[in-house]
Amino acid sequence: MTTKKNMKQIVAAVEYGEGENKKTHWTKIGVAFENSDGSWNQKFDFFPTSLATTIQMRDIEPREAREARDR
Repeated sequence: MTTKKNMKQIVAAVEYGEGENKKTHWTKIGVAFENSDGSWNQKFDFFPTSLATTIQMRDIEPREAREARDR
């Protein structure tokens, strides 16, 4: 029997620019795996140095959908 684990990507909001030119770029910093009891294990490739950084877990988007969206 094949079981598909629920996985999410972990992303962080990185802000750059100043004033009206301030922008936010979302950067992938890791991955999360759901455990059988509903809790999550998170593995970070990078960890933000600012405590004010927003971190989110998002569904993993297939490459084809990402490429089509970015066109």
